[in-house]
Amino acid sequence: MITAPKLGYNSRMTRSKVGANDVDALTDAVLTASRLLVAVSARSLAAFEETLTLPQFRMLVVLDSRGAMKLSSLAELLDVNPSTVTRMVDRLVTTGMVARQPNPATRREVVTELTDEGRRVVRGVTRRRRAAIGKIVAKMPEDERRGLVDALTAFTEAGGEPAVTTADLGWI
Repeated sequence: MITAPKLGYNSRMTRSKVGANDVDALTDAVLTASRLLVAVSARSLAAFEETLTLPQFRMLVVLDSRGAMKLSSLAELLDVNPSTVTRMVDRLVTTGMVARQPNPATRREVVTELTDEGRRVVRGVTRRRRAAIGKIVAKMPEDERRGLVDALTAFTEAGGEPAVTTADLGWI
């Protein structure tokens, strides 16, 4: 079982000493938080769809948020080789989570798109992950939560990650 990392230092004291220009300390804080988020993601994924890997789930999320696309575009967005994307798509086609279709613009190319089953998996895993993250955030002191939204929004925008909204999760 994957568990949340335990901090071996007083994080409040460390945080108060970090300036906005201290890239190393900020990077360390993000790395520590990312360990926790990866653990939450892995648990959420395993509880919902035990045969799916995190990279495969990431592909499903990209297709869900950006729509059907060519393999070369998927490879670029996922920052992997086209051959890796081809193998991942092959596996996901056999599970019924993605489908290959002729590109309506050229008819010579093929695009990969999410199926209803793929959308069901993305929604289910995301709901579990959202609940787990919500429990963690609820444990944070209220005054420390205020800056978290702005900081994480800036971080995800800098990394080029599309925002997740309640509508994206099919809740409204």
